Amino acid sequence: MTTTHSLTRGAQVPQVARQAAVPRRSRGPWARRAPLLPALVFMIVVTQLPFVGTVVISFMRWNALSPGNRGFAGLRNYQEAVTDPQLRSSLLTTVALTATVVLVSLSLGLGLALLLDRKFRGRSIVRTMLITPFLVVPVASALLWKHALYNATYGLINGALTWVWSLFGSHNAPQPDWLSSLPLMSVEASLVWQWTPFMMLILLAGLQSRPMDAVEAARVDGASTWQVFRYLTFPHLRRYLELASLLGTIYVVQNFDAVFTLTGGGLGTTNLPYTVYETFYQAHDYGQASAEGVIVVLCSLLVATFALRTVSSLLREETR
Repeated sequence: MTTTHSLTRGAQVPQVARQAAVPRRSRGPWARRAPLLPALVFMIVVTQLPFVGTVVISFMRWNALSPGNRGFAGLRNYQEAVTDPQLRSSLLTTVALTATVVLVSLSLGLGLALLLDRKFRGRSIVRTMLITPFLVVPVASALLWKHALYNATYGLINGALTWVWSLFGSHNAPQPDWLSSLPLMSVEASLVWQWTPFMMLILLAGLQSRPMDAVEAARVDGASTWQVFRYLTFPHLRRYLELASLLGTIYVVQNFDAVFTLTGGGLGTTNLPYTVYETFYQAHDYGQASAEGVIVVLCSLLVATFALRTVSSLLREETR
């Protein structure tokens, strides 16, 4: 009798412990997430509420030059933005600027990453020097290119042309005004200089994560350097190339500093962010500018969606 009672009591103890552990486990996720709530609330207040306000203003008729004519405009601002020839021109300029900067930066970044993947004396110093352009403030970078490089009187590029021509005994070196003769290419060159280190870092991380046993086996079998790159290295870097190009596209599409500082949006260099700036600060049409800003954000979100998918695929491959 006593034995049966003790067995029954022993069987009830794990059941009571399990019942007591159920609410403790259910409180676990909330206990871990509670410290993140202040940061989440702060992020929503700082980022999402201004965007919601921008969306609301985009449906309003609001021009500071006519304060009495304010009201609900519906989709009129979006219709004018879509049919505006200046916005379509800035869209084409943005596509050309972004595609050129991303492709050239990606190609140069790949070459630099392949060089830095090799061991040589002073590699850490060279790596630090190559990363430096990405750490420069965008406005400072644009000012550096505008005055120290592109200036027709004392710029480094024209000075180099004068020096090269003097080696051949000529004193009539060409002194072009780069910002006037090649405005869009000048903006693209400054952005390529700034974003190549970013591409290099991502691709260098991809190179250092490749399986070296397969590379060594291929070299033992007699594969050349080009064959190793073509059949092993490049397929491994495909995800990293996609990630670098998508992230670069997101940032370059939103670039405003280089266009504003170098050309002031003139000579066919006006992109979408500068068009929004002109509509807001020069035309004082807040509703129209808000609609154009929403369109820019939607385009950026479209690219960001592909970037997030690429990142998630990379994380899934790392966890396998």
